[in-house]
Amino acid sequence: MQPPANLDDPVLYTNRDLSWLAFNRRVLEEAQDPTVPMLERLKFLAIFSSNLDEFFMVRVGGIQQKVHANIPIGSGADQVPPRAQLEQVRATTRELVGEQYRVLREEVLPALAARGIGLRTAEQLCDADRAHVRDLFTREIFPVLTPLSTDPAHPFPHLQNKSLNLAVLLHRPNDADPVYAVVQVPSVLPRFLPLPAARSEAPAPGEDREKAKSGTNGETSGVIPFASRPAPLPPTQHAFLPLEDAIRLHLKELFPGLEIGPAVAFRVTRDSEYELDDEVDDLLEEIEAHVRARRRGHPVRLEIDTDAPADMHLFLTDGLNLNAADVYPAPGPLDLTGLFQLLAVPGFADLRDPPFTPALVAAFAQASNPWSVIRGRDVLVFHPYESFAPVVEFIEAAASDDRVLAIKQTLYRTSSDSPIVRALQRAADRGKQVTAVVELKARMDEERNILWARELEKAGVHVVFGFVGLKTHCKVSLVVRRDEDHAIRRYVHLGSGNYNPQTARVYTDLGLFTCNPEVAEDATLLFNHLTASTTLPAMRKLLVAPARLQAQMIEKIDREATNLKAGKPARLLVKVNGILEPAVVKALYRASQAGVKIDIACRGICSLRPGIPGVSENIRVISVVDRFLEHSRIFYFENGGTPEVFVGSADWMDRNLSRRVEVVFPIEQPDLKQRVIDILRTTLADTAKARELLADGHYHRVMPPEGQIALRSQTRFLEQANEPPPPPPSAPISPKPVRRTKRR
Repeated sequence: MQPPANLDDPVLYTNRDLSWLAFNRRVLEEAQDPTVPMLERLKFLAIFSSNLDEFFMVRVGGIQQKVHANIPIGSGADQVPPRAQLEQVRATTRELVGEQYRVLREEVLPALAARGIGLRTAEQLCDADRAHVRDLFTREIFPVLTPLSTDPAHPFPHLQNKSLNLAVLLHRPNDADPVYAVVQVPSVLPRFLPLPAARSEAPAPGEDREKAKSGTNGETSGVIPFASRPAPLPPTQHAFLPLEDAIRLHLKELFPGLEIGPAVAFRVTRDSEYELDDEVDDLLEEIEAHVRARRRGHPVRLEIDTDAPADMHLFLTDGLNLNAADVYPAPGPLDLTGLFQLLAVPGFADLRDPPFTPALVAAFAQASNPWSVIRGRDVLVFHPYESFAPVVEFIEAAASDDRVLAIKQTLYRTSSDSPIVRALQRAADRGKQVTAVVELKARMDEERNILWARELEKAGVHVVFGFVGLKTHCKVSLVVRRDEDHAIRRYVHLGSGNYNPQTARVYTDLGLFTCNPEVAEDATLLFNHLTASTTLPAMRKLLVAPARLQAQMIEKIDREATNLKAGKPARLLVKVNGILEPAVVKALYRASQAGVKIDIACRGICSLRPGIPGVSENIRVISVVDRFLEHSRIFYFENGGTPEVFVGSADWMDRNLSRRVEVVFPIEQPDLKQRVIDILRTTLADTAKARELLADGHYHRVMPPEGQIALRSQTRFLEQANEPPPPPPSAPISPKPVRRTKRR
C-alpha cells in the first residue's frame, strides 16, 4: 500500500462498526478454540450473542436512519457510506452467526452430551420426558401464557425488545383463510427446562419422533428441530428442553378447536439508543421516560427459525415493518444468551476454567483500618487477580468510622445488591456528609441506577446526576477524615473499573489508594465541578476529560516524536479498550512517521491501521481476548528517559474524550510504577491469546517463537498474585523492549 498524501485520507482508518464486529469475531474464536474448556466455550457463545444484541440495539438503528435519510458519506474518519456499511454489517453478522451455530451444534453440544449435559429437541423426548414436560406446562407455563391472534380487530401486537415469541399459523373449521397468532415465550420462566436425569437410551426410531412432530392430541406442533440429524442420546445427568419447544408441544391447549399449523420461533431487537434534549427540567424523569420508550423502539432485527415458511416471513416482516434484509435466520434455538443458564450445572470441574481465589492485598491484610496504610504509602490493586474487598472495605470503614466527616463517590455501574451503596446509606444514617454522583445514563443500567438514586436519597445521601450532555464515567472515591493527630486528611481511591464487586471478579482493572495532597485536592475540585457545575480549575495531577484530557494526550504523544528527533529516548506503550478519536490516531501516525516505536494492546474497536509504510510501520496493535475481560487503561510515555505512567477510565474514543467526564491519574511511587509497567509489558508480550491487527483490518493470532512456550498473560498474572511482592526497585524504571512478532 502506498502511503497516502495526508493523514485525513479515509484509507488510513477502519470503520468503527466493522471493527467492533471484528472484536466479536475474536470472542467467537474463544468458543472455537479446542484448548478452552467446553463449558467455557459455551459461555463465549452466550457472550457473543449478548454482545451482538447490544450492538444491534445501540448501533444498527443509527446506521439504518442514515440510510433512510440518504446520507451519502459516513460520519467517521473512514467515510464509509452508511448503505455500504449496513450491507457489510448484515453480511458479516450472518457469517458470524452461522459459524456460532455450527460450533454449537457440531462441537460444543455433542461434547457436552457425551459428558452428561444434554440440550434436547422436542423430537428427542422419551415418554417420561414428555409426561414431565406436560406436567410442567400445565402447572407453571400455561397460566402465564397469553395467545394473541391477529385479524382486523386485533392488530399485530407490540412485542418487547429482545422478547422470544412463537408465530403460529391456524385454521378455523370450514374457513379456508389462515389466521396468525403470536405467543410470547415468558421471560419470567427459565430459558431451558430441566428434564428428568439419567436416561440411558434414545427413543425408538420413528415412535417418539412421530410423537414429537405431532401435538399431544395428534395435531402438528410445527416443531423445527435444530439438530441436523438425530443422534443417540447418551446417559444424561443434566438434560434441558428449550421453553419454546415445550410450548409448541402443547399449542392445542392454547388454541382449542383450531387446526394448528407451523409454529415458528422468532425474536425482535429494537433500536434502544436515545438522545437527551439540552434543556431538560428533570433528568431523572427524562431518563425514566427514555427507558420506557426503549421497549417500544423501532425494530432493527428479526431473528427467526431457519426453516420458517415464506408466508411466515412475510407476516412477521409486515407486522414489524422490516425489510427482508433485516431478517436473520438461525438454525437452532434463538437467544443463545440463555446458554448462561447451563453454566450453572454443578460439578464438571474439568469442563471449566480452574477456580481461583483473588489474592489478599498484602498492604491491607494485617491492618486494622485502611487509613494508616494509605498514609504510609500509595497502594495499587490489580483485579480480579487481587481481591476487590479493600475497595468495599474502604467505603465501609469510612461509613463506620466516627472520625470520617464526609464521603464523596461516583457510581457508574454497580451490582444489584451493592455493598458500597449500602455503606453510603449507613454513613448518611450516622450523620456524615455523603455525596453520590450517580450516572443515570449508563447504557442498559439506567433502571438500576434510578433505583439506587432513590434509595440513596431516602437515606439522606446528597445525590447528583452529573451533566445532561456528559456521562460521568470516572471512578473516584474521596473520604475526608480528622485523623488521630487532629489533622484533616483526604483519602482517595481512583480506578479504571466500576465500583461493582461482581464484575471485579471477571474484569481486569487497576485501582490506586492514596492520600497524596495534590491528588486529593484535584479530587475535591473534581467533585465540586460535578456537584456545582463549576468550571473545572487547572489540575495538579489528574488528567480530566472533556476539559483537557485529549489535548494532554496528544501533547504527550507529540513530545515523544520531538524527543526522538532531539536524540532523546522515546517510546509509547498503551493498553486501552478502544481507539477511535481521529485527532489521537493522527498524533500516533505522526509519532510513527518520526520513528517512535509504539505498542498498543487494544481489546475492542480500533480505527487505526498499523503497518502502513510511511505512516504507521512503527505501530503494533494487539488484542487480548481471554478468560477475563481486559478493561484497564494504561499509558506509558518514555518522556526522554524520565518515564510517565498513567492509569484511568478513559479510552482513546471520541465519546471518552469529548462526551464523558473521565479521570486519568499518574502512578508515581517507584515500585508501583514498575509494577504497572510490568503489567503492560506482560500483556503486550502475550503469545497465547493475543491477535495482531494487520494493515488491512484483519487480525491473526500471535504465535510464540519456535521452540518457546506460549506466554498467556492472564495465567501469568494469576501466578504472580500468589507470589511474594517484589522489593522496591533500586534502579531507574525503564521498560524492557517488547518482542515484535513477525508480520505475515
